[in-house]
Amino acid sequence: MSMFWDPIPAYVQSAPCLLRVKSDLVAIHNDPAPGIHVVADEQDITLVHCLLVGPDKTPYEGGFFYFIVRFPPNYPIAPPKVKLMTTGGSKVRFNPNLYRDGKVCLSILGTWEGPGWSPAQSLTSVLISIQSLLNEKPYHNEPGYEHGHSDEVEQYNQLIQHETLRVAVVGMLDDDYSINLPQPLRQVMENYFVSNYETYTALIDSRIHLNGKTLNDPFRKEYQKQADYDRIKKRLQSIHSKLESKYADKKMDCDLDSSFTCSSESVMWSGN
Repeated sequence: MSMFWDPIPAYVQSAPCLLRVKSDLVAIHNDPAPGIHVVADEQDITLVHCLLVGPDKTPYEGGFFYFIVRFPPNYPIAPPKVKLMTTGGSKVRFNPNLYRDGKVCLSILGTWEGPGWSPAQSLTSVLISIQSLLNEKPYHNEPGYEHGHSDEVEQYNQLIQHETLRVAVVGMLDDDYSINLPQPLRQVMENYFVSNYETYTALIDSRIHLNGKTLNDPFRKEYQKQADYDRIKKRLQSIHSKLESKYADKKMDCDLDSSFTCSSESVMWSGN
């Protein structure tokens, strides 16, 4: 995995970097962007955990995409390093710009050709740029495929939507892919899921007719997935039952002790 963009290794922190990161976090707190949720690591403020919720009316709708952002000592002169953690165990490439090994290809991050990084940019602008990749027709994000036919766009959307529900919803809530996700972000996921459960089930029901169809990735010929919305729906129902029970128990605990504050104590910045 290329160290050029891998954010996991820690750096020796610098005062200018720390000052700017704190400023970026305050800016997100004061003006949160919709669908973007951020929490600084408890041990190291230069490591930030980010959860992006897939926008409505896209094949990413309702998906939970977990990113780690690392700020190097020379930030903001140099860009942060970003890694996508929601990859189904390094198996799913969710976008031409989002690789299965977690690499995020954006020119402002120095991981793709085009306009480079500027110190005037910030954590917010980086996350909004990434969010823009989760659009209605991600097929067109691949260079040379900007004018793909509608059937090719739809076929790619079918794959992305299936994998979003399988990995970025069910997988993030029920598997080990999000094992290191900070508790405040997990709470965001669970609350969003419970509140939008009917939307998820309606979305699955609208795609049941695709069961058994082989879904292909035009950018990774070797990757094929057989649609299985029945299994996704069963897992979705199981997760919903567990969470309903969990939150019912929490509400009972709160009712029994009115002096107890039922909220996370971790600091988080998020949009609706």
